[in-house]
Amino acid sequence: MKQTIIAVINQKGGVGKTTTAVNLAAQLASRQCEVLVVDLDPQGNATSGLGLDKTAITGTSYDVLFGRMSLDTVVQSTGREGLYILPATPTLAAAEVELVDQPHREFSLRQALQPSTCEYIIIDCPPALGLLTINALTAANTILIPVQSEYYALEGLGQLLETIQRVRQGLNPSLDLLGVLLTMYDKRTSLSEQVMEELSNHFGEKLFKTVIPRNIRLAEAPSFGKTISEHDRWSKGARAYKQLAREVVKRVS
Repeated sequence: MKQTIIAVINQKGGVGKTTTAVNLAAQLASRQCEVLVVDLDPQGNATSGLGLDKTAITGTSYDVLFGRMSLDTVVQSTGREGLYILPATPTLAAAEVELVDQPHREFSLRQALQPSTCEYIIIDCPPALGLLTINALTAANTILIPVQSEYYALEGLGQLLETIQRVRQGLNPSLDLLGVLLTMYDKRTSLSEQVMEELSNHFGEKLFKTVIPRNIRLAEAPSFGKTISEHDRWSKGARAYKQLAREVVKRVS
């Protein structure tokens, strides 16, 4: 079985990174795949977004990164068939500092994830280009970049692509760009159209055909600890993530 490890990454916050990681994972799991979400963001939004109580968690991605606990003891079922999570809590913030002194520090996550037999592993990266993100890029075999359709959307993308290139050269030569995803798209504004055009010019075929609309139901879902298809399966947001999963499966195979 070929394992696909997708790092969902953008160093800008608020671009729909966690929303994409969680809902893409849920859609892939609904296709009879085993999917593991790795919460690598100290805010732990993927963890709470899938309905887990962060105060009741004993082991987290932090413990697994430093080999204090094994992957199988920390991974939790989300109560949804085929969908699992490696949870995170704010303690993960300390990892940025502590990893600096670790031997082979960029490979900690790759090593920690080795025992997983899930068909898909989706890593929700923190909104920064620090050591946690480098670990995600070293562990992954492909990258998904969500980009918000707003004025400064493309600012900082250059820096991100440079980092990816450096990781490719030094740490993970097989790292591939799965695609760029336009999020919070509002077809009523010319700005959304302009951003789409710019991304299309820059990334060509790598821009997903699916766009994620600005959708109030999508924004509400995490506060109920639900995925969008559980919260409102007929919403535009739910339909978009279903379509995205189809595109991802096609590109991966």
